[in-house]
Amino acid sequence: MKLVMLYLIIFIIIIVLLILLIINLHPAFGGKLTKEQKRDFKKYDQFVDGKFINQEITRANIRLSEFPSMMKDFIRGGNDRTPNEALSVAAIDWNKIMSEEDSVTWFGHSAFLVSLDNKKIFVDPMLSLRASPVSFVGSKRYTGSMLDVIIDLPDIDAVFITHDHYDHLDYSSITMLKNKTAHFFVPLGVSNHLIRWGIPKEKITELNWWDETDFEGLKVVFTPSRHFSGRGIFNRNTTLWGGWVILGKKTRFYTSGDGGYGQHFKTIVDKYGPFDMALIEGGQYDRRWPMIHMTPEKAIQANEDIKGKSMMLIHWGAYTLANHGWTEPIERAICAATKADNNLIVPQIGETVSLEEGEFATAILPWWHR
Repeated sequence: MKLVMLYLIIFIIIIVLLILLIINLHPAFGGKLTKEQKRDFKKYDQFVDGKFINQEITRANIRLSEFPSMMKDFIRGGNDRTPNEALSVAAIDWNKIMSEEDSVTWFGHSAFLVSLDNKKIFVDPMLSLRASPVSFVGSKRYTGSMLDVIIDLPDIDAVFITHDHYDHLDYSSITMLKNKTAHFFVPLGVSNHLIRWGIPKEKITELNWWDETDFEGLKVVFTPSRHFSGRGIFNRNTTLWGGWVILGKKTRFYTSGDGGYGQHFKTIVDKYGPFDMALIEGGQYDRRWPMIHMTPEKAIQANEDIKGKSMMLIHWGAYTLANHGWTEPIERAICAATKADNNLIVPQIGETVSLEEGEFATAILPWWHR
């Protein structure tokens, strides 16, 4: 019996060592903060004891007592959590995307290509099959892999990253984009991941909350959100998270990044609003993590707060990361937007929406039911 226990302990130790080895060697897990960065970040109020914190008290962990109910919901979940068949993608209009017209093209979840003042910007370009550090584990993209989009994509001006979670910062997508992209804008600490993946440091601009910079005539601001970060077991909250304000000559643009509802939205509108177009996350929510993701109704309220003339709901339509139906976010958002008289637009995945037509079309075609 003692020998069996000894073998079991040795086996567990070997497994743990293998996991640690994979985390350290596999590039998809990204880089680590240097001692110099940890020292430099201490000057920021939101960097405490080696970790970034939110502006408002925020619980990001699931309590041990909540695991049984979460597993129960997972097991009892219906077939509606994923589409019955692969979603179709609209024919991508590259001529429209690369024209001088302001526009936005949604690729599902939180990945979109925005054109402002003829600058082409890809935000959170996660187009891989799975939101995972490995190709054989994790939720599958409803459309199948969309990495071919990057192959067809002409050279672009910039990539913007909201935070380093796998469904927003993707190793395969970034490595395919690195030679097609002139510059990368990331939150504090995220440059380490990109540098490990072969992107030169001089092509990366790293920003703190409320940092402003000029990018070829566009005013760019990294804004707070109420969330968390991390790609491995030991690096939780060692990088920052947030959203982006991008102000062009004709269009005032905002995307929230991931995060729960909070007072930061009213601060953002006071500083930089109102906005012509806002992309607000409102998917992958759960009653057990209400502070780090918004429900669709809270997303509509957030858009009311930031005075978005028009908005799109993001963080849905690609992956199943929560226990609600995959179409529930958009259906609830439509109901809430109708009550609030909010101009919600719902393009099909791959469709390009012009931002130069004043009041955008309000008619919603339920493509998700096709």
